[in-house]
Amino acid sequence: MSRKARLLTIEIVSVLLSAILFWVPLYFVLLTAMKNPREASLMNLVWPSEIRLWENIKEVFAFRDYMLVRAFWNSTLLTVLSIVVLTVVSSMAAFVMQRRNDKATPWISFFVLAGLIIPPAVVPTIWVLDGIGLFKTLTGLVLVEVALGFPFCVMLYRGFMGTIPREIDEAAVVDGYGGYRLFFQIIFPLLKPVTSTIIVTQSVIIFNDFVNPLYFLPGSKNVTLQLTLYNFTSQFISKWNLLFTDILLITIPPLVLFIFFNKKIVAGMVAGSVKG
Repeated sequence: MSRKARLLTIEIVSVLLSAILFWVPLYFVLLTAMKNPREASLMNLVWPSEIRLWENIKEVFAFRDYMLVRAFWNSTLLTVLSIVVLTVVSSMAAFVMQRRNDKATPWISFFVLAGLIIPPAVVPTIWVLDGIGLFKTLTGLVLVEVALGFPFCVMLYRGFMGTIPREIDEAAVVDGYGGYRLFFQIIFPLLKPVTSTIIVTQSVIIFNDFVNPLYFLPGSKNVTLQLTLYNFTSQFISKWNLLFTDILLITIPPLVLFIFFNKKIVAGMVAGSVKG
């Protein structure tokens, strides 16, 4: 077998495996969401005797006084606020780290990198948030999401800023641009490729976050989409058709976002890999 034939075989096998790993679970979720409670409890890939997808969707939305609608609002608000703060703070930090060159820079880079390695501690974080009055508040959860995404975003921004010549900064300073004005009017507009990548990837992560809202934002009024999965499972009874309908509904927004913006994700990830 020639080298081209081997590569083609590997590509075909890889595509088939990817399709199986992605589409089979999605097909199972969609199939179970179309079934009645008895057929859904069998947990198989048999086509339903009657399609009840629309009825299941209406029941999920109306469950517990339209909790899913409130959860959609909470998750969307959490995602938007976290992304706005994250992009502004991490881009500014990356700009300072990229442009300055002194003895403190390696240490700052080390601590930022440590944020990717050291796992977050739940109990001390709750203690700190409770001490400053932000526990069980949306503001506190936004700060947690920003802190967790900060190291990754800083590294992406810093790599991309290495491709922006310092002469642009110097020319802007000569023209009278100060610190914040220099960054937000000159530098930040040049960061659109990597900003698009950060917005898409972090939006999917925050929108699908289950653990942090569970720990840091408890309460039925503060429920997010992932926590609504608890509505349909219990120790004695589980409504599998409604559970998988809920899974299908909360999967659609990040899936659509990823499908439409996956090219921007790749472009932003490799934008700072080669200096011009």
